[in-house]
Amino acid sequence: MTGFVFCNRFGNVPNPQTVNHTIKRILNQYNADEVFRAKKERREPIILPDFSCHYLRHTFCTRLCERETNLKVIQAIMGHKNIETTMDIYAEATEEKKQETFENLAANLVIF
Repeated sequence: MTGFVFCNRFGNVPNPQTVNHTIKRILNQYNADEVFRAKKERREPIILPDFSCHYLRHTFCTRLCERETNLKVIQAIMGHKNIETTMDIYAEATEEKKQETFENLAANLVIF
């Protein structure tokens, strides 16, 4: 396997459960340290919420959909069998993107 950002020590793509376990361990350590620091500084701790590697995939696909117009390219990158999976589950229309699209359309509108 080549071209992946993250590989394990054997050169393979990491198992999602392994990635989630690592994320959870990092979050737990950060939050424990933050609670300690906040108590020492007499303030409320800023605790990071739990999340999984699937959130990273979801965010990646959403951002890809904001920049790529070819739906087949997005589908292929995400590895979905059906385009409906890509568009219905991952491709969220963010408020910022909707506003940007509207502004671009309005700026290019020709009135006779």
